[in-house]
Amino acid sequence: MGQGQSAIKRIQVAVGIVFNDQKQVLVGQRVVKDQYFAKWEFPGGKIEQGESVEQALKREFKEEVGIELSDSLPFMELCHDYPDRRVKLYVHTATSFTGEVAALEGQALRWVSINELSELDFLQGNQPMITKLEQVYC
Repeated sequence: MGQGQSAIKRIQVAVGIVFNDQKQVLVGQRVVKDQYFAKWEFPGGKIEQGESVEQALKREFKEEVGIELSDSLPFMELCHDYPDRRVKLYVHTATSFTGEVAALEGQALRWVSINELSELDFLQGNQPMITKLEQVYC
């Protein structure tokens, strides 16, 4: 196998689109100082060995955002290839959680309406999620 994209392992990622009572969704701004620094994204993270998507979402939201997701439902799956990584995104929606949202990793967090999402500078891999949210909820 060559040094191209096919040699890069695909990272399995759980992504949560969490709604509040005002039908806004939670977004966060990346703090990792890489080429994607300060881009907006829906919270989530890598699925660890032996974890389900739901388990990974619960763990990531507890660690990064300080809330306990009560439920999540599959919304979509997609693959995206960045220049330095390949990801498979398992996207779930959630409307119920306990706790207060807190930026436990120093990231900016915001509740935004679906209509406001296109105004933010999102990671490219999140664009299909935004498009589907606009189609389903607007």
